[in-house]
Amino acid sequence: MKHKPNPDAIFPVPNIKSVTYVKPTVKSKNIVVGDFTYFSGIDFEKHVTHHYDFYGDKLVIGKFCQIAAGVEFIMNGANHQMNAVSTFPFYIFEGWEQPVPPLEKMPVKGDTIIGNDVWIGQNTTILPGVHIGDGVIIGANSVVGSDIEPYTIVAGNPAKLIRKRFDDDLIALLLKVKWWDLPVEEINRLIPVLSCTDLEETKETLTKLIK
Repeated sequence: MKHKPNPDAIFPVPNIKSVTYVKPTVKSKNIVVGDFTYFSGIDFEKHVTHHYDFYGDKLVIGKFCQIAAGVEFIMNGANHQMNAVSTFPFYIFEGWEQPVPPLEKMPVKGDTIIGNDVWIGQNTTILPGVHIGDGVIIGANSVVGSDIEPYTIVAGNPAKLIRKRFDDDLIALLLKVKWWDLPVEEINRLIPVLSCTDLEETKETLTKLIK
């Protein structure tokens, strides 16, 4: 290996300044991103909207995710109170006499969690509080408002299941191996397996790996 992959490199593709590793660019304490996750853009945090400290919600993204241009993560601060007659947020504007509602009366949906090796297509919108499993593929222009099982393909508005990517045995193997947590040297050696289109061969190799 000539150059060991560096997860702290902001621009990991030689001579291209439009693709960035996300982790070294993040400043917010409420955004946690794993190694080697990249974004097709140069200012990832601008694509995390309505993320206010007083809500305390986190955006957690795993390793080796691929986030296309125009993807937006909408956080809980975008939600309006929906358990009363009006959804208008009088409390944020000058001159209106409404106290700030306590968080327990707001539709706070918790942290947004993205697994590992997730591919999020261009211009997709991720809504607050969803949990997206490892190995998911999300089609371009989708709106994700509910949880997604690992190793499935979803698309649409709202995003709906298209199909599982693999059979249950291979999915179980991948979730057990967790290749994204291996040392860089081991991942490099596994690349022929991870990129092999013969899935039966992949299954055999991974089975041997965990024995």
